[in-house]
Amino acid sequence: MQITHFGHSCLLVELDGTRILFDPGNFSHGFDGLTGLDAILVTHQHPDHCDVARLPDLVAANPGAVLYADPQTTAQLTRDNVAGTWTAASAGDQVSVGAVSVRVTGGRHAVIHPELPVIDNVAYVLDTADSRGRFMHPGDSFYIPFEKIDVLALPSAAPWMKLSESVDYLRAMAPRVAVPIHQAILSDAGTGIHYGRLAEMKADATEFRVLDKESGTDL
Repeated sequence: MQITHFGHSCLLVELDGTRILFDPGNFSHGFDGLTGLDAILVTHQHPDHCDVARLPDLVAANPGAVLYADPQTTAQLTRDNVAGTWTAASAGDQVSVGAVSVRVTGGRHAVIHPELPVIDNVAYVLDTADSRGRFMHPGDSFYIPFEKIDVLALPSAAPWMKLSESVDYLRAMAPRVAVPIHQAILSDAGTGIHYGRLAEMKADATEFRVLDKESGTDL
């Protein structure tokens, strides 16, 4: 598996010859020129995960890519005729993308504040023919699927979380490798603090791996 981090929550996962892009949002960079994608998957509607200004060019450059998003985002993109034909991904769905099986789980965004409505947020789990749970992107949630996940995209900082919650989630999931995402709201100094604590407090069997920007990493 090769993963490229385009900043914040945007990841390109290349697995068994299949190229899947997650959450191309407005805090991310460098994904604009991507071609040859098999799928674009969006976890939820917030602009740092779904940049409606840049989606049309991305979709146009990848006419063979299937497009999936949570139900609310799909409804919005369809209503506003933003780009392409989007299909709602609901918890319990499973679709084949190239050689990869995409399972949809989760369902709701983490609570930001009790006075704010809770929106849809799905998590995506990638399986291959010989292995389940190769990768998981939880979006803005600490959803636990109660199965072994090999590589986890780990939310590291957000208005809806405390650092201790990210540590507890990392320990509960206990993946082979955790790659931090959702860090764009931090300063450089803040990123160092958060990453340092996560690296120190993870389970011994988990590798905490900060990905280079816009450069593929084999995991």
